Amino acid sequence: MPLAATGQLVNRARATNTAIAAFNVITLEHAEGIVAGAEQAGRAVILQISENAVRFHHGRLAPIAAAVTAVAELAAVPVAVHLDHVESRDLLHAAQGTGISSAMFDASRLDYTDNVSATVEAVGWAHAHGLWLEAELGEVGGKDGAHAPGVRTDPAEAAEFVAATGVDALAVAVGSSHAMTDRTAALDLALIGRLREALPVPLVLHGSSGVPDDDLVRAVRAGIVKINVGTILNVAFTKAVRAELAAAPVIDPRKYLAPARDAIARTVAHLVTTIS
Repeated sequence: MPLAATGQLVNRARATNTAIAAFNVITLEHAEGIVAGAEQAGRAVILQISENAVRFHHGRLAPIAAAVTAVAELAAVPVAVHLDHVESRDLLHAAQGTGISSAMFDASRLDYTDNVSATVEAVGWAHAHGLWLEAELGEVGGKDGAHAPGVRTDPAEAAEFVAATGVDALAVAVGSSHAMTDRTAALDLALIGRLREALPVPLVLHGSSGVPDDDLVRAVRAGIVKINVGTILNVAFTKAVRAELAAAPVIDPRKYLAPARDAIARTVAHLVTTIS
């Protein structure tokens, strides 16, 4: 079916007090596995291409964007394509005309004033070119530099930030952490509730791979609308590859990439069913 728009999927989830899952894509097999899992569950999803993924593909957005949007257009469920954790203005601008309908502009390495200034500029460009824009405040843990563990988003500051920048959604720091390989993160559900009351825009949870299923459900009930997932897919993918390589001498990569793609599909089907 035609590409969906991220903003429409997020707003639909918000209106029904549910959540939309957004999954990070690194390879074509990721995109195919995510869509297969979404189709199995009969749920809409968002495919996300991060700045790190673009860097992996030699810094070129166009080839991976073309592959991902092609997979999305052939899906039997609504699928949108999103550019995630963009720090480069050039990369943000490269999204124009690719089928990508949204971006997360990440200026959280800057101090508050500079974050606002950079985000205002990004929002202005994005809205002028028909893109929905997400930003981050509160420094979600799990990455070097600004993404420090233990930091939380302050509701009053978040409300000020949203009003000043005009962003369409806000990624908030509420206890999750990027790149977790075990599911032991403890979310501050009360803080999520306060943020929902304070902000006029949807809340986004980054680092959701480390959050147990039950807490993801509670987070949605508390006010999270978009749930970003990446690492847990790579855990399933790599486990499947290792099992195939351990079982027999394999030369043809299709022999281990197919099971890895299937493992992603199973993971996605489980997660989207859990949160909706």
